[in-house]
Amino acid sequence: MLDPEPAFRPLRLRDGFVPLEDMGLIGDGATAALVGLDGSIPWLCVPGFDAEPLFCGLLDRDGGGHFAVTPEGAAEARQHYRGDTGVLVTEVRTATGVVRLTDALALRSGADLTDDTPADRGELVRLVEVLDGTVRLRVDVEPRGGGLVRAAFGGLEIQGGPVTRLHLRSSHPLDGLHSRHDLTRGDRVELVLSWGRIHRHHRLDVETTLRHTEEAWRRWMTGFGYDGPQEPMVRRAAVTLKLCDHWANGSVAAAPTSSLPAPVGGTRNWDYRYAWVRDAAFAVFALRRIGFGGEADAFLGWVLDAFEQSRQPRIMYTLAGEQVPDEQVDPALRGYRDSAPVRWGNGAADQRQHDIYGEVLDCAEQWSRAGGHVEPGLWAGLSGLAEAAAQTWRQPDQGIWEVRSEGRVFTYSAALCQVALDRAATMADRLGLPGAAPRWRAEAGEIHRAIVEDAWNEQAQTISEHLDGRGGVDASLLALPLRGVVAADHPRMVATTKAVSERLGAGDGLLYRYRHDESPDGIPGDEGAFLLCSFWLVDNLTGQGRLEEAEELYTSLCERASPLGLLSEQVDPGSGQLVGNFPQAFSHIGVIASGVTLTRAKQRAKQGATA
Repeated sequence: MLDPEPAFRPLRLRDGFVPLEDMGLIGDGATAALVGLDGSIPWLCVPGFDAEPLFCGLLDRDGGGHFAVTPEGAAEARQHYRGDTGVLVTEVRTATGVVRLTDALALRSGADLTDDTPADRGELVRLVEVLDGTVRLRVDVEPRGGGLVRAAFGGLEIQGGPVTRLHLRSSHPLDGLHSRHDLTRGDRVELVLSWGRIHRHHRLDVETTLRHTEEAWRRWMTGFGYDGPQEPMVRRAAVTLKLCDHWANGSVAAAPTSSLPAPVGGTRNWDYRYAWVRDAAFAVFALRRIGFGGEADAFLGWVLDAFEQSRQPRIMYTLAGEQVPDEQVDPALRGYRDSAPVRWGNGAADQRQHDIYGEVLDCAEQWSRAGGHVEPGLWAGLSGLAEAAAQTWRQPDQGIWEVRSEGRVFTYSAALCQVALDRAATMADRLGLPGAAPRWRAEAGEIHRAIVEDAWNEQAQTISEHLDGRGGVDASLLALPLRGVVAADHPRMVATTKAVSERLGAGDGLLYRYRHDESPDGIPGDEGAFLLCSFWLVDNLTGQGRLEEAEELYTSLCERASPLGLLSEQVDPGSGQLVGNFPQAFSHIGVIASGVTLTRAKQRAKQGATA
């Protein structure tokens, strides 16, 4: 649960690893790092999110590497962000003293985070201050794969590893990559790790750099607007989404990490450091409604750029809009909490997923409504997607859940084909664009009929996973009202909501995506409860007028966040632990979108009561 003023708590390990709940995220719009409650940085990829990791002790505590700054004998600690920023403060207590560590990926002086230009300096800055007593401070820098070290430019140059040359500077002398410093109250140590430069380095002034970084974040957050339930959590979710955003490209990484298992001990470990097109429509809804229309437009523009450049719709791209690398297993890494395998790249990138037609056209329609110009070349591609949707909605694919088993005719995929046809017809009519708008609307109507009639399972009293009414219960169907396919208060949607809640419920409002015994996905093992599905349940309850239930569930989901307000993709229902890639953009999109939807519904209910 988000705690802006946390108490000290004991440092702990699970299977030798820092729990996800005890990590904070920092970022600069080009990459991101995780900082443990113990002062270690076990995850950082440079120069970008999807580059080879410099530190990945997150995935192998012995061989992955880390950047640790912590006092010897550390017993307890606490973390908080400096207000609405990406600057993280960690305070660590020993038997003899207290140390405050302030971390950030540095931003340029005067950086405007609303602009789609780079703001990063290619620097990780760490400021150590002894608040009380005396400590012996450990500074350990261990890049994955090691490296040769030599004195250079007033610090250390590290050669080797995934980055050819790194530069480490300190206000205190460094004895190689492993240093010890005896400090007393009032002492300070400034550390800067930089990349991307050889002979040019900024002046060592960590305090000023931190101030400029914090000011840039605060300026950006002046655009935030939300007055509803769990307002502090929604604020933090906005910052977290920004930390997952590639500011120059406009894309959003699904998560800044790879291969965090869900569940621990399983093999469902995937690389999420890429941008899924389906995230865009949900993210745009969320961001635009809390004041960040610039980020929303940038993501929409990125989707359309990537689509035009690739000349075919892909479900995901690199953050630069290119093809995602082939999936590979890294046998040298043991995995988080010894949950192998570790994977780089993503094998689902070339799957057949028909919902992509609706995702791209929904983005295009939102783009045009926001004032974006649809050029003839772009429209030719978009209208081609509408035709593809009309031809393929009855055909099997791998679906939104990216199953690695034989494809089926998924209801959700057909529903997004309906979205594609509806949005294409809407754009053609509104903008006077050429195309078969009447036929597209007729086909969209036929898909809607098939969903509410053919996919209806009378015995199970639910719209089914498969378009022919067979298959199991599928939590993705809760998204149908969000995409405007079936109204939340439609009798069969109300019944589907009930069926999903009962048959996929994992307890306390948590939901599984589907039942593996009913819907085999070709991957061994089970998984945790998927947080976004529960936020979709909040939206359905809201749309059905069940506002008290919706707010109660929404509150309980927000309370599952870490003390820093971060959420992973999934929750282990048995332990309540966060599992899966962390933090997960989709989960924070859910925090924002459901909060906005609930707030607006409560306002309408209040106005109706006073009318």
